[in-house]
Amino acid sequence: MADILTPDLCVIGGGAGGLAVATAAVAFSVPVVLIERAALGGEHLNTGGLPSKALLAAANRAALARHGQAFGVSTGDIDVDFKAVRRFVQAAVAARVPAVSAERLAGLGVRVIKGDASFKDRRTVVVGEIEIRARRFVIATGALPVVPAIPGLSDGPYFTSDTMLDLAELPARLIVLGAGRVGLELAQAFRRLGSEVTVLGANEPLAEDDPEAASIVLAQLEREGVVIKSGVEIQHVSHIAHSVALKVEIAGREEMIEGSHLLIAEARKAATEGLALNAAGIKHDASGIKVNRKLKTSNSRVYAIGDVAAGQLPFTQAATYHAGLVIRHAVFRQSIRIDDSAVPRAIYTEPELAQAGLTEAQARQLRLKFRLLRWPYQDNDRAHAEGTTHGHIKVLIDKKGKILGATIVGAQAGELIAMWSLAIAQGLNIQAMTEVILPYPTLSEIGKRVAYDFFSPNLTRSWVRRIIAWLRIFG
Repeated sequence: MADILTPDLCVIGGGAGGLAVATAAVAFSVPVVLIERAALGGEHLNTGGLPSKALLAAANRAALARHGQAFGVSTGDIDVDFKAVRRFVQAAVAARVPAVSAERLAGLGVRVIKGDASFKDRRTVVVGEIEIRARRFVIATGALPVVPAIPGLSDGPYFTSDTMLDLAELPARLIVLGAGRVGLELAQAFRRLGSEVTVLGANEPLAEDDPEAASIVLAQLEREGVVIKSGVEIQHVSHIAHSVALKVEIAGREEMIEGSHLLIAEARKAATEGLALNAAGIKHDASGIKVNRKLKTSNSRVYAIGDVAAGQLPFTQAATYHAGLVIRHAVFRQSIRIDDSAVPRAIYTEPELAQAGLTEAQARQLRLKFRLLRWPYQDNDRAHAEGTTHGHIKVLIDKKGKILGATIVGAQAGELIAMWSLAIAQGLNIQAMTEVILPYPTLSEIGKRVAYDFFSPNLTRSWVRRIIAWLRIFG
């Protein structure tokens, strides 16, 4: 006879979004069951976000050591021990695993069930011999790498962004399929560790990002020796001994591109297989689970958040934002509506590229009237002190000064975008950014300087000069 559980909330998927829902709910004494078939923490902890950033950190240390002469520091030849790099990456992951362990979650009050979840009907989920009949369900199963249907690909080994840590040795010549954020981050990391790297993309690299900012990132990668080819159609993959050869077509011409290892870092697809969504009356297609502006599916008992929800931003931060909305709606019955305008996104190459709100191209597409403010890293003291003067910030505002969007390309852009994300979420005027007091010297001062740029045209107006002249008389 099956065990029957009746929690208030059943969360399917133990990644960033699912964990955020579960831990927040039990903090308010809501009974929660969490189902996860693989490792708790999901892709962002175990195979993606954290390990890839640890790999980047190691690669950046190697790059700093190679170019220390500019600071008067000479280290000689650099030796990269890839096995030691792997140990560092694995240690970074292992240090965070206890925070999401089943034991810790149980201590918080979350019942964790390991196994494959599938819907039995509109209000029941089955895991093995256990049935869960919850008041509400949250599907947070994330996404999986898409392996393209290329002739010959499956005849030999290849890696995806989820299995890159299985590499036992540093690739001599790495071919990366995919010129998006993940592909370019890993391309720069392996190049800095010592690999020859070629990136192949069907479309323009970083096509969804601000073109001016993207060009700065791409130029840096090319200066470092990363070969980037766009408009590529891959016709065939051949695995020969310990190498791989790709027959491709670029601008109507055929080429052969050879390497020692192949990494697939293209699109991801919603992880819905095995959930038996039809049994629960949940509409879905290849793009994921259909949700409304309240993140509810066609089954009013079920929410879907993060990558598994069709049409949503494919970022960890978006999943945790969704989690907060679900808690407000499911637990506190508050009215909610998705507004992802303030959700920041970043690519952690060097230089970094980060954005929040609208880009210039998006604002033009919407036919909005806006003003563009900008300020270069070149005019920042901290940037000069650290030799990171390449980059800029661009801010979009409406005619009254309301902040519509921000793009930063340069050192620590992923950190600097935070205050702009807050400003957009709170509907702040650009004047608020001139009033913030910042420590000196910091890169964050570029944000304050770009805000002052909003007022500079007024200083040249004759009526402003006359007012100042009168005030001087009485001063």
